[in-house]
Amino acid sequence: MISQSAPSAPISGAVPVMPTIFDDEGELDLAGQRRVIDHLIEAEVDGICVHANYSEQFSLTDGERQQVLDLVGSHAAGRIPFFVTTSHYSTRVAVERTRAARDAGASAVMLMPPFVGATIRAGEQEMLHYFEAVAAVGVPIMVQDAPMSPTPLPVHFLARLAREIEEVKYVKIEVAGAAGKLRALKAAAGDALPGLFDGEEGITLIPDLAAGAVGTMCSASVPHELGRIVRDYLAGREEQASEAWEALLPLIHFENRQCGPAACKVLLKEGGVIGSDAMRSPWPALHPDTRAALVRLARSRGVFALSGATQGADA
Repeated sequence: MISQSAPSAPISGAVPVMPTIFDDEGELDLAGQRRVIDHLIEAEVDGICVHANYSEQFSLTDGERQQVLDLVGSHAAGRIPFFVTTSHYSTRVAVERTRAARDAGASAVMLMPPFVGATIRAGEQEMLHYFEAVAAVGVPIMVQDAPMSPTPLPVHFLARLAREIEEVKYVKIEVAGAAGKLRALKAAAGDALPGLFDGEEGITLIPDLAAGAVGTMCSASVPHELGRIVRDYLAGREEQASEAWEALLPLIHFENRQCGPAACKVLLKEGGVIGSDAMRSPWPALHPDTRAALVRLARSRGVFALSGATQGADA
């Protein structure tokens, strides 16, 4: 399809990572994937992110990546902006993935710095060339600063990327001390880097917003609620936003520390959005007690994911 133009203003708010939906045999469930897109749009999110780590991107073949990308491009086109994670150690592969994202209509791409395992990483000059090559594709870039990567991304280097590469418009900070890093990055990069986001399911959202973040790239568990919190905070309703976040925090913390990416699938299944909450092997299934505790926490907070708003939606 023809690439859509990027939004004129940077995206803010809640941009959840969309899980990849499988059936009980571990095959792609494309009908379920469409229902998740519909559900997230009904949840009033500000965008979605495809092929991130919480999407189990590391469990997909190249062909499956393209299937999901094509589906998102056709089903979300004109309805909601979407980011596509195009990370790879190889500059060539990262560029090819970024071209595919652009051609599917992505509003932006997200990349971690190049690395393999715990010891193979790139230096700052090599990273600069890496992001310059990706930027030449012509899509806005979000740099992901994630604990999974062993490659350090100091504030001075992130600010340099934003100043020297026009396409670098966003950064997702989800390392320890995120608020302090966001604050320092806002001071160092200024208007060159308007899209400051946090991650980690929004577990430090209010401190991060206070430090200058304009959005959160959360999971698909409570993006409706987190989007409202972000919008309230940015509109000056800071006390209201803080109270809502504090009420939600035990659930977010339980997801982050006890469940990982399985949590959103459990809630989407409980809400009737998808038929299976299967994770691909070798990812372990949640223990029944953990699953039950997660659902209890979500039900007691009346989260949108359990509302059944898209139950029975036509695939």
